Amino acid sequence: MPAERTALARLAEEIDELGRRLTLVGAELRTLHTSAAQPTVPTTPPPSPTTQSAQQPQQAQPWQPSGEPVAAAGPMPYAAPVWPQAPMGQVGQTPPPGYAWPSPPMVQPMPAMGQPPRWPAPAPVRRESLGEKLGKEGAGSRLLAWIGGAVTLLGIVLLLVLAIQRGWLGPLPRVLVGAGFGLALVAVGLRLHRDPAGRTGAFALAATGIAVLYLDTIAATTLYEYLPVVVGLGVALAIVVGGLRLATHWDSALLGTAVVLGCAVCAPLITQGFTPTLVTFLLAVQLATTPVQLGKEWTPMVWGAGIPPLLASAASTFALAKPGSWTNTAAAVGAGVVGVGLAVLATRRRPADPAALTLLALAAAPTLIAALFLPKSQAVLLAAGAAVVLLGVCVALRGTAGQLAGIAAMVAAFQATVTQFDGTARTAVLLAEALLLTLVAWRVRKDFALAGGLAFAVVGGLLAWSTDFPPTMIAEFRPWTSGRLAGACLVAALILAVSVALPWTAARLGKLGAPGTTMPPWVFAGFLALYGAAGVVLTASLLVFPGRTGFLVGHVLITVSWTAAALVLLVRGINVPALRIIGLVLVGAAVVKLILFDLSALDGMARVAVFLCAGLILLAAGTRYARLVAAAARPQEQGP
Repeated sequence: MPAERTALARLAEEIDELGRRLTLVGAELRTLHTSAAQPTVPTTPPPSPTTQSAQQPQQAQPWQPSGEPVAAAGPMPYAAPVWPQAPMGQVGQTPPPGYAWPSPPMVQPMPAMGQPPRWPAPAPVRRESLGEKLGKEGAGSRLLAWIGGAVTLLGIVLLLVLAIQRGWLGPLPRVLVGAGFGLALVAVGLRLHRDPAGRTGAFALAATGIAVLYLDTIAATTLYEYLPVVVGLGVALAIVVGGLRLATHWDSALLGTAVVLGCAVCAPLITQGFTPTLVTFLLAVQLATTPVQLGKEWTPMVWGAGIPPLLASAASTFALAKPGSWTNTAAAVGAGVVGVGLAVLATRRRPADPAALTLLALAAAPTLIAALFLPKSQAVLLAAGAAVVLLGVCVALRGTAGQLAGIAAMVAAFQATVTQFDGTARTAVLLAEALLLTLVAWRVRKDFALAGGLAFAVVGGLLAWSTDFPPTMIAEFRPWTSGRLAGACLVAALILAVSVALPWTAARLGKLGAPGTTMPPWVFAGFLALYGAAGVVLTASLLVFPGRTGFLVGHVLITVSWTAAALVLLVRGINVPALRIIGLVLVGAAVVKLILFDLSALDGMARVAVFLCAGLILLAAGTRYARLVAAAARPQEQGP
């Protein structure tokens, strides 16, 4: 027995020794795996603690059993986590001074299946303030150069005006001197641009020279009439194209902006005010920027080229104010066509370009302003044509550009409607357009169409409330004419339709909650719907039974119809809370009308009839509704 115990003890020691060796092998393998997963492994040991500076604290270095340091674990995105620990078999060992066991790596969690990785958000870009921009080296010289160019350009314009007023030189020498001065400025700018240190002045000189040449061409065309308008436009267009070509070659957005602004700001002084000719020359400048707008994202230049023609056209219209001025109308239409066309081209390349979106929204303004001073037929044709064009742009474009075009089209359509119609016809057409826009919003799911429908409905409703279908038409009897009653009946029907369609479409588009959650809009819409329904019933009764008889019959039918409609809604609303709420509100409205109006306004059999009919319907509604509620609750009590 002692010998067997001794053999078992030796076997146990051998197994224990084998286990320790396997543990060491596993620790070595784990260390090799951890080292391979690290990006770098330093081969030189860190300086000893005795050689480190006393001012800097010592940092513990990762250590492995072989005595070599390993790199600290860095971030390993979307990798399986590896947790280096003290090697098995080395538990209890103390790392050498200045070393430590490797810490667990910072491992980001793996994203869910099909989800993109969540990269850290970029740091926000800090914009320089105006003081920082002016404080930069060279900012002062650039500012002085551009101010000097602007002052020089204004001085040349004033010189031309003074020479005309005092008769200095002849017209031809003035034109030649201006052209020579402009060419000299451009030549000096080209020469200065060869030296990088002088390019700031080169930009200012070139922009000033190009503006001088452009203004000289305008003077030769409009003041001295040396050039026909067509030839002058061609020369002006060539000058601006050359200036923009130079700006593109030098890749200077500032030069391009200065060219178009210099040509636009001083031109009214040469043309002696805002005229259709000025608008034409400014449109030439805008057309010349087309290649640059398509190739470069120079937003200030687009604004500088697009806004002046619109302002000049509007100012020219108000300055002339002459009905039938076809030259001014043509200039206004040209400004609108050019503005819309360039805005469409720009937004197709850059959908979020703020300058192109602004011009698209304002391009039709000169045309609509010019239409105000035209005869009725021409004004309607011009406004309706603008609405059709903008509607086509709305269909062709997407996103914000399409919405802005749609809003502008609705404004043009509103002006055409108000100009063409008057009286009851205007109110009816506005309400019909509101209903049409609401249906379009439901069909294409466009918020701006819903907003347009609401705007048309508000204007039409105010006109109806004030003149075409006032509350007095319901509250008291008057001998209305049949034509007035027919118009009021149509307006009331449209009010009823719009009052139902608008909140229903808004709820479908997610802009309005259920009647039980957002009460004020639904209550207001319900009041307008009751107002329209009452108007339809009353005016129809007056058309069938003229006189006070029709008035009494109409109010009896109004109260009875409200209670009947409430019964239908309650029956249909057993499982639909919205219909149930509307039905109960309608019951309350019928009861209020019975007590506050019918009891005092009606007399004789009409009062008796309305109370009997309404009471019987309410009794039937209560009985029927109670049975339906009980029938609906019985299956729920029985359970599945």
